Amino acid sequence: MSEEHKSLNQIIEFRKEKLSKLREAGVDPYPQKYEPTHFSNDILNDFKNLEKQNVNIAGRIMSIRKMGKASFFHIQDTKGKIQAFIRQDDVGGENYTHFKLLDIGDFVGVKGHVFKTKMGEISIHTDILTILSKSIRPLPIVKEKEGETFDAFTDKEQRYRNRHLDLIVNPDVRDTFVKRAKIISSLRNYLDDLGFLQVETPVLQPLYGGANARPFTTHHNSLDQKLYLRIADELYLKRLIIGGIDRVYEIAKDFRNEGMDRNHNPEFTMLEFYWAYADYEDNMNLLEDMIRKVAESIDTLNPAWGDLKIDLSKPFQRRPLLELLKGATGEDLTEASDQKMREVCKNNNIDVKANANYGQMLYEMMGNLVEPKLIQPTFITDYPKVISPLAKKHRNGNPHLVERFELFIGGAEFANAFTELNDPIDQRERFEYQARLAESGDDEAHPVDENFLQAVECGMPPTAGVGIGIDRLVMLLTENRSIKDVILFPAMRTEE
Repeated sequence: MSEEHKSLNQIIEFRKEKLSKLREAGVDPYPQKYEPTHFSNDILNDFKNLEKQNVNIAGRIMSIRKMGKASFFHIQDTKGKIQAFIRQDDVGGENYTHFKLLDIGDFVGVKGHVFKTKMGEISIHTDILTILSKSIRPLPIVKEKEGETFDAFTDKEQRYRNRHLDLIVNPDVRDTFVKRAKIISSLRNYLDDLGFLQVETPVLQPLYGGANARPFTTHHNSLDQKLYLRIADELYLKRLIIGGIDRVYEIAKDFRNEGMDRNHNPEFTMLEFYWAYADYEDNMNLLEDMIRKVAESIDTLNPAWGDLKIDLSKPFQRRPLLELLKGATGEDLTEASDQKMREVCKNNNIDVKANANYGQMLYEMMGNLVEPKLIQPTFITDYPKVISPLAKKHRNGNPHLVERFELFIGGAEFANAFTELNDPIDQRERFEYQARLAESGDDEAHPVDENFLQAVECGMPPTAGVGIGIDRLVMLLTENRSIKDVILFPAMRTEE
């Protein structure tokens, strides 16, 4: 009976029996090390020079085709997959018996010479087979024929819960995370080359801040103190600007206790950088250039976004927020009362909570009427002051606006940035307004951070700051539509 027709427990017991037989024969199924000389792709790409040459490769058996005293099997390593041929007359009867105790999923080392089969497949003719790890639990069944995959491991939830299996059975998933690493490295190199200093700031904080979001809480036993997982790095990084580090950045895990969907995971990766003596216009120019250079580094200037193509080679559009909302609603909302905002929401079939404030209703309008239309890269600029407690008043003299932008691509937010507020009196007033919002029920209002205020009171130079969602940038550049596909271990509800 084949493995696919047995119960899991039967398969595990059968494999344990094989493991026992190997040990009884004096074979160590879990040796300490092995030294491969080549990867599979090295051999496949350089067959002309490696034909008849001896090679050592190591990897996981992904298929076995036994034919009496000879067998073919495929080995998958970190670079790909290659066929191997083993024959009893070459390795000896005892060693071939050991091979017959192997299963799909086992790790082996193969020493032999490179050749091409009668069917034209580049392969390794096995001289010495070394068992490196006997697997007990079977892999998901995947069948391949003539380059086409059948019965693939495609259940999304099971793939996310068992990323190790996903990486084994779906090698293209590995490519996504290789690209992710290259993207982060490219971002880091870009900022390093401009003289920015990479730093690390606390994950556990006595007071969260830097964004409007609901935090996760924890408790420090020795201090007997409530702590928060950071929702942003901003307030600590701006302390470093105050301290004289003029260009600073951090690539960090942030945590927000909010809903989950294709664009949101409670644990996510952010890049934040702060640039003394610059403003939000400078940051728009830098951010556009940086994203374009990062895309070029992995040859992805025109990534697919569903049925659409994003063009990162052209200049990004720049549109004022309230201008877009006026175009969508027919109303100038710059000084609109909460009652007026509620009427506009109702007229546009947007449901809002009974106690929703101006900022909450504005975000609902954006999400429903504006953001879905922002497919090509667009900077939305000049936000209302009431929803931007850390941004500087606009230089155009409009008391209701601040110098802030958000970058949208494919209908999703990718970055948030300000000319940073460095007036300590104004900053205190903004925090106090946020405190009043919290008292009225806004659980995402920004708290009053007295330590940060005291730091700003020491003097902070004109500064521009940006926060970029790394996960969303990776989604875009790897053409994935769900954040779970670009996070190795996304948050999942515990299985019963």
